[in-house]
Amino acid sequence: MDRRYLLHAPPGYDPAKPSTLVIALHFFPGSGDGMREMVGLDAVADRENALVAYPDGVAGGFNALICCGEADDVGFLTALAEHLVRTWGADPDRIHLTGISNGGDMSFRAAVEAAGVFAAIGVVSGGYIGSRAEAADYVPKQPVSVITFIGGQDQYADAFRTGIRSWQQRLRCRAASRPAGTPTASRTDARCADGSDVTVYTLPEMGHSWPGAPSGQLADPDAGLTATELIWDFFAAHPRRT
Repeated sequence: MDRRYLLHAPPGYDPAKPSTLVIALHFFPGSGDGMREMVGLDAVADRENALVAYPDGVAGGFNALICCGEADDVGFLTALAEHLVRTWGADPDRIHLTGISNGGDMSFRAAVEAAGVFAAIGVVSGGYIGSRAEAADYVPKQPVSVITFIGGQDQYADAFRTGIRSWQQRLRCRAASRPAGTPTASRTDARCADGSDVTVYTLPEMGHSWPGAPSGQLADPDAGLTATELIWDFFAAHPRRT
């Protein structure tokens, strides 16, 4: 099967210098173009001299944990990462996944099933959910750090919260700092037994959205924080662990 992706390279791109790579996964039904327009990762990449890839799911979706289709998207994302290491000089120790909704669910699936490829994932309005995630051994075999954003008004909020608690229990994560927060968001941080980290932002008034995105189908410009910047900061602090 032929698969399509967009790749953004910053003005300072140098093929001789390994670059951080972020692969950004859209919601269902959606496209890489729509994800690119909504989340503002290109501007961050230009500032930080990173690569960003925006793959298209088959028929508008990725074969994630509860939806959509039957494509081998774990294989596709693994092959895409390997391709960009080989052809664009992506740093194999700094390859990260982010996504929203179906793309967020897909990030969790790839974190488990392609462990060792992705250093960290950034999940917005998505979760570690569905029948696959019910198995106690469905966890990464190598460290993958997680930052996730959950809207309190999201219809899936309870499932997302349950899922991230299961993730932390199975990986034996312990609170790394006292919970912090503002009227618009709370934050918890945990360190897991394998050395990975988990940061959870809960936004009580947000729905199924990308916080801080200025425009787009799932944008919430008034969420009180900017997920794109926080995800980048988390990725920058979490190269691949062995």
